[in-house]
Amino acid sequence: HRRSLAAFGYGPKTLARILRLQRALELIRTGLPYAEAACAAGCTDQAHLAREMRDLAGTTLGAYFGAAAANSETPHPSGSRTTA
Repeated sequence: HRRSLAAFGYGPKTLARILRLQRALELIRTGLPYAEAACAAGCTDQAHLAREMRDLAGTTLGAYFGAAAANSETPHPSGSRTTA
């Protein structure tokens, strides 16, 4: 525990939670559904992943990926129009 705390700033359990969340987020970015990404990353189910996201990142999966999508610049073809 002491070595983990000194090396990473977290205890081993917290570090494992962070790494599991990062893995799930990577899988979701590749297009895997939330529930499948949760199980593949080691969470028991999608609700477990949602709780980890809220506890560790302070936001929801939907808000996180909604903000990421809003911040990405998707080019529009020349002459195209977008409506809101």
